[in-house]
Amino acid sequence: MTDGPDINHLRTTAVSRLLRLDATGELTPTRLTGVADAFGVHPRTVTRWIEKARANNGTYTPTRRESFELTLVMRDAVVRWRGNATAAYRELKADQIPGLPSPATFHRAATRAFSPGQRAGLRHGENARRAYDIAGKRPRHHRNYSWETDHVEASVRVRIDGHIRKPWITFFADSSASAICGCAITPQRPSREAVLVAIRDAVLIDDHHGPFGGIPDRVIVDGGKEFLSTTVGQALGAMGTERIELPPYSPEGKPVVEAVNKAIKITLFAGMPGYTHAPTLLGNKPVDPDQPLLHFEAFVARVRTWIHWWNHENTIRDLGNRTPAQAWNDDPTPIETIDPSALHTYTLERHGKPLTINNTGVRWKGADYIADWMHGYVGQKVTLRYLPHHNHRVELYNPANGHHLGPAHMANQATPQQIRDLKRAQRREADRLRAALTKAEKNRNIRYAAETEARPPTPLTALPEDQVLTHLRDLDAFDARNEALPDLLPLPEPADDWIRPQPAPDTPADDTTSPEQQP
Repeated sequence: MTDGPDINHLRTTAVSRLLRLDATGELTPTRLTGVADAFGVHPRTVTRWIEKARANNGTYTPTRRESFELTLVMRDAVVRWRGNATAAYRELKADQIPGLPSPATFHRAATRAFSPGQRAGLRHGENARRAYDIAGKRPRHHRNYSWETDHVEASVRVRIDGHIRKPWITFFADSSASAICGCAITPQRPSREAVLVAIRDAVLIDDHHGPFGGIPDRVIVDGGKEFLSTTVGQALGAMGTERIELPPYSPEGKPVVEAVNKAIKITLFAGMPGYTHAPTLLGNKPVDPDQPLLHFEAFVARVRTWIHWWNHENTIRDLGNRTPAQAWNDDPTPIETIDPSALHTYTLERHGKPLTINNTGVRWKGADYIADWMHGYVGQKVTLRYLPHHNHRVELYNPANGHHLGPAHMANQATPQQIRDLKRAQRREADRLRAALTKAEKNRNIRYAAETEARPPTPLTALPEDQVLTHLRDLDAFDARNEALPDLLPLPEPADDWIRPQPAPDTPADDTTSPEQQP
């Protein structure tokens, strides 16, 4: 904090005003008391100011009281003793440092030399000092203008496959409406897989995902390696979303998701069994050591229920006491969406170069991947995409046009149903080939037309209909009356009262004059 000149300037102005009033005889005790109350001093102090101004030809120059300031040696002692001024003074006195004042003066000087945040940092470190920092509020803009994402470790012990662990949650929250658009819950510390799953959950808008979501303009991430991975960058870049990386230890850059992390700890984890920050007895013993812990499935269900409460029932003061759902629905900004199949592709990590389908499937990372649709495609190049840490299944694409060919499963982990589907597809492929060969063999056998006269045999091929009819007529085997349909019977003779058309008169062969030119 700096001592500005404003208070001294006001004091000089006030004293000049009082001198003019004294010269005209208008200076009263009430005016003196008013000035003294304004500056928080006694009226006698104001009188001394006036006397000093008279002694300096009517000019009052405030003099600052000299105060003791710590020297560099004294400051180092205070820092060395973690802000303990008493211990620092005791050391300086033992070393007979010259100019050392009284203990009270030294304490006041130490208080002026260090701000409250610096003193907290000297005692408890950087996290304590950061509690005294100032962070302004960021404008909310419109929905899907920016999303914030972060991981939070659940303060709850959960049973997972016979082990007791603390799950992790990855949130994606909209900065405008404070709505949780998507999340991913993992039994272990999350990786880029959890980020990709959370992106898919946040972007999709359907019966199972929504109504919050769409394509955000930008996503604000911290320095976590899973958020900065190449796969996550490609997934966001394919949607035209900008990824903004915050500097380290900058929670004020993503206040919405930080508020979500804090709220779920207070309003959900604190009331669940296995809460790790619950009060303890002497010796750090838990109050109820035998309380039943939740299984992972039940934990996930409670988290999903809490997310629904946050989005649809929890009112936020900064939103005008509206819920995130109300703030989201009141925003008329259009929502851009993406085809789910394309999103499925973009949220998978891509293997570097195309692979080849062999007789044992696609070889990748020392394992073979097979699928029923691969029959007949041995030798074809494919592009492989996969979800990190889920190597039991991959997705294969045409490297030329990016068309999705289908999934493939690890051969040694294929289920009995997948093996049956593979064998059925193999039999179907063999049946199709056998049918095609049989049909071709039948078509190769030359058939000849029946003859009634002695002539060379005529091969029968696929002839047009008119040629077939001509051929039948030539064989005297065609009678139009026998082939006539019921509605094509011969018409009866016209009646006697019908008007019959008259034949045109004969015209001489040498007469070339038109009827209009004849007289």
